[in-house]
Amino acid sequence: MAQVDLNSDLGESFGAWSIGNDEKVLEVISSANIACGFHAGDPDVMRKTVALALKNRVAIGAHPGLPDLVGFGRRNIAISPAEAYAMVVYQVGALDAFVRSEGGRMQHVKPHGALYNMAAADEKLAEAVVEAVYRVNPELYLFALSGSWMIRQAEKIGLRAVSEVFADRTYQKDGSLTPRRQSGAMITEDDAALAQVLGMVKNGTVKSLQGDVVPLKADTICVHGDGEHALSFSRRIKETLIAEGVTISAFANK
Repeated sequence: MAQVDLNSDLGESFGAWSIGNDEKVLEVISSANIACGFHAGDPDVMRKTVALALKNRVAIGAHPGLPDLVGFGRRNIAISPAEAYAMVVYQVGALDAFVRSEGGRMQHVKPHGALYNMAAADEKLAEAVVEAVYRVNPELYLFALSGSWMIRQAEKIGLRAVSEVFADRTYQKDGSLTPRRQSGAMITEDDAALAQVLGMVKNGTVKSLQGDVVPLKADTICVHGDGEHALSFSRRIKETLIAEGVTISAFANK
């Protein structure tokens, strides 16, 4: 029987601004990627989201991003590998403190937005991100784009790599995600998201926006927590996969 993790990016509210439907999404998913204050989130949001995840027995991961609250961490910023390393260590350490203070244990790290995509395509940035996670805690899992430089660098250093696929994003023929600024980057229909997920989990492939069949590995499926359809996508994906004989489980539970 196949087994897959279902994750979502959460804790992305900030101050008086509320984003997403974290409380309901946490009832569905198996792993949560919690923002660490650089692209979204703040100390109070981090603490509350960690407590809520633990209450729902959802595995917790740090979701470090670029220091870009205005752009929600989705704008590329020219950073060096050394800067990437420091940013990741700083943010992972901050979230880990909240997890430990609430009596929990962190499962993974998943970079956010532009940092995720930049490190997926850049060997040196990937090496820096992977090294940062490994130095903080070599027992952590790294969630990264299937087939990316981050996966390769994690496997090289001995960090546990988890290949991630996306339910609500389209792909390019090289296996990268379609940039959000391009038309067709987001999948907004439940049926289309379900069809893509089933193909990735059962066949290990996805059809690119150009029509090419792209091979990938689906260890964990992401539904963006700030998306308009996050809750309905998550529920239907979970129900459909279970009906297909797929077990939904966090890696910490294996």
